[in-house]
Amino acid sequence: MKHRGHSRKENLIAILTGTFIVAQGVFFLQQANLLTGGTTGLALLMTHFTDFSFGQLYFVANIPFYIMAWFRMNRSFALTSICCGALVSIITDNLHHVVAISQFDPIYCAVIGGLLMGLGMLILFRHNTSLGGFNVLVLYLQEKLGVSAGKLQMGIDISILICSYFLMTPTILMLSLLGAVMLNLVLAMNHKPGRYHDGKATATPVTND
Repeated sequence: MKHRGHSRKENLIAILTGTFIVAQGVFFLQQANLLTGGTTGLALLMTHFTDFSFGQLYFVANIPFYIMAWFRMNRSFALTSICCGALVSIITDNLHHVVAISQFDPIYCAVIGGLLMGLGMLILFRHNTSLGGFNVLVLYLQEKLGVSAGKLQMGIDISILICSYFLMTPTILMLSLLGAVMLNLVLAMNHKPGRYHDGKATATPVTND
């Protein structure tokens, strides 16, 4: 059966839904002072050393990848990725105005945080966009090499967390690794090249509009 693309309305709803879900995941990680991989983890880590908010650090960290998306992938992908990154930054920085968690279990925060981030990213991937950061790199490599985006992302995330060993307690490190594994399991099991587009990779074609 021939694949039918998503409408603009469907893409807009997906972007709003995906970014909202990702922001909830980041919020749970923040509650337990956990980290994750990618630019999200770098931004969460830097909040402990600077006065800038997560959202500000996250968006700045993603700028090089937005530039990569603009020149190496199509421009609509780059623009929607910028919008997604900005929305996650804004939503995460303002969630404390509407949500307050007085009691939480760090293990639960690691699991639910990772699952929510993975689910939100999966929604965005299915609609040919991303959050920027290493998402852009892994989707580009999936398109060019046919390697699972989830497996590539997991390798990058775990490497970043391992490099943070001297900045975290062993407990925080292990729980952060748990969250990263949960996130990437969602992607590895549900976002594989060739599954949804008649043998072609699901990433956006590498052309300029």
